[in-house]
Amino acid sequence: MRAGSGLVTLGIPKGLNNAIIKIKPLEVMTLPLPETMQGSLSLSAHKKIKDFLKNIDVLLIGPGLSIDRSTQGLVRKVISSFDKSLVIDADGLNALAGNHRELKLAVKKAKNLVITPHPGEMSRLLGVSVKTVQAKREELAKKFAKDSGATVALKGFHTLVVSPKGKLYVNKTGNPGMSTAGSGDVLAGMIASFLGQGLDGFSAAKYAVYLHGLAGDLAAEEKTQAGMLASDIIEEIPEAIKKSN
Repeated sequence: MRAGSGLVTLGIPKGLNNAIIKIKPLEVMTLPLPETMQGSLSLSAHKKIKDFLKNIDVLLIGPGLSIDRSTQGLVRKVISSFDKSLVIDADGLNALAGNHRELKLAVKKAKNLVITPHPGEMSRLLGVSVKTVQAKREELAKKFAKDSGATVALKGFHTLVVSPKGKLYVNKTGNPGMSTAGSGDVLAGMIASFLGQGLDGFSAAKYAVYLHGLAGDLAAEEKTQAGMLASDIIEEIPEAIKKSN
């Protein structure tokens, strides 16, 4: 919402709804969904999600989902039929490791599709070591974007954004303090917000990566790199946008 989204709804296991309502920002709504015995989203939530998605502009799927088998099945089922703009992050990407067919189906269906792996997630998608990913970041990101048809934002030092047609952006904002938990979720949310405002996948990812890093730099000035939290990055997003204009 700090990046410009007008309306945000968080889909969560129904057992967590009351607890989440007490701690979430007042502006964010919740969609309680069927859950597994372990408390993660269940495959049986698909119908309710599918009905809800008819009325939204962009879907971000992945952060905090877990690697439960039923939840992973839900991810694959949801993305294979979604026809608007889509961001896949975190456990959404883990659900696609070894299942590239669903990703290609999603690319064909979606208006825009952006994936946001960190090196570990990219290694699982490609079936190679993290060391290999880090040694060949640009080469592997370009190949995966071309082969899958998705825009790839490969996170890390000098995050790369690559389009399926080979366009490349190398980001220079940001600092090591942004390796804090939740920082990647903030980035994924920013990309989703920019997609919802009409940008194409490559542009949304490029501007989000730049502004996310700039917000992190502003947060570090006040909180220090060592003391920075993901929520500090969120609070600096409006200032980062002002400074970039």
